[in-house]
Amino acid sequence: MTGIIPATTPATADGTTDGEARTGSALVVGEALIDVVNRPDGTVDAHPGGSPANVALTLGRLGRPVRLLTSFGRDAYGEQVRAWLDESSVELVPGSDDAERTSTATATLDATGSASYEFDITWPAPEAPATPSSADGSTTAPLVVHTGSIATFLEPGAAGVLELVRAARATSTITFDPNMRPSLLPEPDVVRPVVEAFIAQSDVVKASDEDLAWLFPDVDPVEVAQTWLGLGTSLVVVTLGGDGAVAVTAAGTVRVDPVRVDVVDTVGAGDSFMGALVDGLWHADLLGAGRRGALAAIDDRTVEAVLGQCVRVAAITVSRAGANPPRRHEVAATEL
Repeated sequence: MTGIIPATTPATADGTTDGEARTGSALVVGEALIDVVNRPDGTVDAHPGGSPANVALTLGRLGRPVRLLTSFGRDAYGEQVRAWLDESSVELVPGSDDAERTSTATATLDATGSASYEFDITWPAPEAPATPSSADGSTTAPLVVHTGSIATFLEPGAAGVLELVRAARATSTITFDPNMRPSLLPEPDVVRPVVEAFIAQSDVVKASDEDLAWLFPDVDPVEVAQTWLGLGTSLVVVTLGGDGAVAVTAAGTVRVDPVRVDVVDTVGAGDSFMGALVDGLWHADLLGAGRRGALAAIDDRTVEAVLGQCVRVAAITVSRAGANPPRRHEVAATEL
């Protein structure tokens, strides 16, 4: 395996590692829902999920202060979502539980553990959250704002999410994962301009090779990433499933190999990778609008180290059932 951050990296009592910035917070914007998983053996599980919520959960489990702006109901499913987030130290932005009901996504797994989805979801226009106050009464904008998936395509909320990230660029790094759900979307020709509008506001973009194959049939994923880099983003990462990941920056292209594990299912793998990507850039002190120039100049060695942790986190996630990303001590301790 190339570029993995060593498992012996010393951890401090608060869950961070020596040398990491411990200040600042993340804001994640997007859907939280209940995943109903139909397994090949006929069993059915219901557990909380949603791509942005999974990213927030990953950050919380890695010890990062994180808030989630979302929409779910005060029903039984909603209480399940709330308890799941709270257990991983994800703070809800006030009003996130005001929906009439909690949305669902039904995932059907094939024999390899890969999932196909059907959705029953609504996504209202989000209101930009107030910046939280510290004990001394001061306010600090988040270092990073992440969004993606259904929240960036489904109206009436998608347009509001775009306006929110546009405004947040003045203070925060913007990260975006389209994580597209074709069953909810029109034709790729209609979706491409929406994706590119978000990319134009983003500093970091992560997409899967499956996303790119749907959006740009017969185009090499690295070529797409290079095109997206030209829209103004600083780092584009493409996950390649069992072939690892590739990143494109102004300095060039970096590839990392996957970590080989026995796959239970792939639910949440890309989201845990995304959370680890934000965490790795946080560790490298490359988040916040004031660090935009440094992020644009990121070197290959830093990219390789960050992606190494990302594939490690994703490997742990796929080795167990459901969207169940690891905590920081598990990343450090697990032999893969």
